[in-house]
Amino acid sequence: MDILWKGLLGGLVTASIVWASKRGNILPGILPLFPIFTIFALLAVGSKGSVEGIHETATAAAKTVPVYLAFLGTAYFLADKVDYRLAVFLGLCAWFAAVCLMFVVPKHL
Repeated sequence: MDILWKGLLGGLVTASIVWASKRGNILPGILPLFPIFTIFALLAVGSKGSVEGIHETATAAAKTVPVYLAFLGTAYFLADKVDYRLAVFLGLCAWFAAVCLMFVVPKHL
């Protein structure tokens, strides 16, 4: 049941973004900042009863801000140079590269 309500809430946020995109461009850009997935992560980790886990999860989530900016910046700067779908895809590639640089590479050094 726990997974079901989280899925429904995530679906509602997604539907809200699609609905808002039909009424303008600002609100669909703001809605993803709602920390829905971070809330899920913190609730899942918190249910284990570990304050250290909450701290570690919150710190990891905060480290994703530059990664998110890499995605948005790439999509923004490529939007007028390539098809919007390719701009979003290349933004996703930039996001993945930034994730690797921030989280994967340091563990192997």
